[in-house]
Amino acid sequence: MTFDLNALGWGEDFAAQGGAGRPLRVTSVHRARLMGLGPEGAVELIPHSSLSTGDIAVGDWVMAEGMVALQVLDRRSLVQRKAAGTGLARQLIAANLDVLFVVSSCNADFNPGRMERFLVLAAQAGVTPVVVLTKADQCDDPEVFRRQALALARQIAVVVLDAKRGDVGSALAPWCGPGRTVALLGSSGVGKTTIANALTGGQAAVQDIRDDDAKGRHTTTGRYLVAMRGGGWLIDTPGMREIQLTDAAEGIDILFEDLAELATECKFTNCRHASEPGCAVQAAVRAGEILPERVSRWQKLVAEAEENAVKLSRSRKAPGKGRRR
Repeated sequence: MTFDLNALGWGEDFAAQGGAGRPLRVTSVHRARLMGLGPEGAVELIPHSSLSTGDIAVGDWVMAEGMVALQVLDRRSLVQRKAAGTGLARQLIAANLDVLFVVSSCNADFNPGRMERFLVLAAQAGVTPVVVLTKADQCDDPEVFRRQALALARQIAVVVLDAKRGDVGSALAPWCGPGRTVALLGSSGVGKTTIANALTGGQAAVQDIRDDDAKGRHTTTGRYLVAMRGGGWLIDTPGMREIQLTDAAEGIDILFEDLAELATECKFTNCRHASEPGCAVQAAVRAGEILPERVSRWQKLVAEAEENAVKLSRSRKAPGKGRRR
């Protein structure tokens, strides 16, 4: 199967970057190789000696000669997180996205704090976030979950659906379409595979989820760029239960815009929004205008971002250590 470059998401911003070789869109990244897609179809590639597969994300555009990816073109957007472990290495999740579907279910998996971290990733990348709540048929009142999701950010789009009813495509159609790239992000067992199958016509197996704790094993073990039935492209990702943030201060400020604005009204510029006199944030909590647990989650994310920023700065200054993108 072949694809027109524009249908793959190519645009003038990529064309203007030039470079030797032909453009290919990365559809999967493996330990020592990657797969690209262009007008001639699928191509297996190896990165140039100046690159590693850790420098390349699914959704990237690369310039290639033969079977060698020579360079990665500047991205429109990049969703990334701090890699697991104690270091500050980054894990690239998806590149050149238009929309990030943050998926949760209307059961025990629903976790506002975890969802906020996914939304921070979207905000930091400049990608449009959409909260998708699944399994509405498995709870007494899905409206309770919808209201909680709406409270996560100003003007956040929230879609509630029952993936088994077959209305997934129409419910998510406003954010999909030719030339657009979307991704699914969420924990294991929330229904991402079912959504992916509905959007792409795939036949991925859906494993049973234990009713007692809503957990299950996700069948997706890697990230793949797949064509959607209505045009455009989908990147499905493995389930993520924990998201560590790095270089995400801007995304936190965007998601918690209301709290960041309140903080400018505090009496002291270095207010920690705890017990300081003249704290506008705590005044709003006492007035019932904002929830104390939301403030606590915001403070935790801000502290985490500051701590990681300090560590990252030190690692950059350390002799003999380079920065991994």
